[in-house]
Amino acid sequence: MNTIKDAANYVGDKFQGTTAQASKEANKSIAKDSNVPVSTRMRAAGDMMSDKMDQHSHEAEAKVHKEKSKH
Repeated sequence: MNTIKDAANYVGDKFQGTTAQASKEANKSIAKDSNVPVSTRMRAAGDMMSDKMDQHSHEAEAKVHKEKSKH
């Protein structure tokens, strides 16, 4: 039963990591766009850093769940 739960958690964390990566890239594009107001660019840069931390966190959790589901 734990193997199924760990596999489901792996899929969920992998999906959340991918979503955070997509958001990070979108915010990165906004932060680099010189046609966007500075305040928006600064907010996007901050959001990008938050998304990057979320991405790494979810990827690490996914790795743990993947390893646990093997046993």
